[in-house]
Amino acid sequence: MTRIASLLASAFIVLVPLSSASAAMPEAATALFEARTVAARDGALSTLEAAAPKDPASAYAAGAGEFFTALELLASGLHRHGFESPQSFMLPLMRLPVPANPNPEPLTYEEFRAILVAFRDRLAKSATTLGSVPADADIGMVIDLTHVGIDLNEDGTIAPDESMAAIMAALSRGGISQGDTAPALTFRFDRADGYWLQGYAEFLMAQADFWLAHDFKGTFDGSFHMLFPRAKLPLQDILVPPPSEMGSSIFSSEWRIADFISMVHLVNWPVVEPERRKAARQELLEMIRLSREDWKAIRAETDNDREWLPGPQQKGENPLTGLEVGEEQVQAWLATLTMAEDLLEGRALLPHFRITGKGINMKRFFDEPKPFDLVLSITGPGIAPYLESGKILTTEDFDQIQREFAGGGFLTFALWFN
Repeated sequence: MTRIASLLASAFIVLVPLSSASAAMPEAATALFEARTVAARDGALSTLEAAAPKDPASAYAAGAGEFFTALELLASGLHRHGFESPQSFMLPLMRLPVPANPNPEPLTYEEFRAILVAFRDRLAKSATTLGSVPADADIGMVIDLTHVGIDLNEDGTIAPDESMAAIMAALSRGGISQGDTAPALTFRFDRADGYWLQGYAEFLMAQADFWLAHDFKGTFDGSFHMLFPRAKLPLQDILVPPPSEMGSSIFSSEWRIADFISMVHLVNWPVVEPERRKAARQELLEMIRLSREDWKAIRAETDNDREWLPGPQQKGENPLTGLEVGEEQVQAWLATLTMAEDLLEGRALLPHFRITGKGINMKRFFDEPKPFDLVLSITGPGIAPYLESGKILTTEDFDQIQREFAGGGFLTFALWFN
């Protein structure tokens, strides 16, 4: 598996640690992570949720299971309407390996928004549950990612080809070997990894809230047949070609390239729920806070037992990424968090390639929402209302941080570190 692909895969995986070292792991947690049917999984999750207020281990497992089912809500919603992944790094959330559906249901703009709302709300529930786990909870659970999965095709079962390991393999285009030389995909998840998972919930909530803050019906009507070619969207009969001419990725056929250009052009979205755009900034700030808590907990660890995200003191290459974490990477990441927080709080301004002397106030971008036009934001007019004088980040600020990540690359570490 390539590093970038493996980390993209990990960004959408429910890595569900939990158990107190001082007490037996809840039986319902084992049932949750070993379940082979949705009914069995949901039953175990209900048991854990009931026990969560009095048991940190159950709360941790329940929060992870809720994250799990959030991904499943998104995947099943996409499958129901015949989603076809564009297989593009530019649409990472849309790379979920949803199986083909020969008989998709029609999809409306309102139904697509409902899918996003359900996804976002389940993530919020997960974040709240994970946040209820005490910081000093003694947690550790060994999870084999070939045993944990979600129901991608809505048949009520969780099959081996729907496991996290299989999903990662699909995201990396078959990069994981299933033979004797396959990398070990068993990890021991601890309290620090709970902050990691909660942070990813906040990150995905911010993405969903940004979409939902706007009316993107024009984009849906004019280009979403690229993603749902048989769901009776408005331009299906005119613009969707026969299956033999469709291609598998955005850049594999002329029609997909044309529709992607249409999608970019049609991102001119009026604001309809301004509170959601404000919420997206708060969720990103919470992600930053949780990442700091994560690294505080990681650096306090004294063991080195199948770590999902190791600290500098936990030597050895990670089996999933092939990377080893050093103190220089941790310091650079903490500096990145500070930079991102300064941008979101308006203490520093984001530069624009064609504007000198002023920068973009990202706090105002979220908190004083105006219609979002992607092309005009790139070319300049769309961000003019948010320009002001002040401390503007420079290319050197970014380059200095990136240099500390060396051969692994900033993006690879960033997707892994959260």
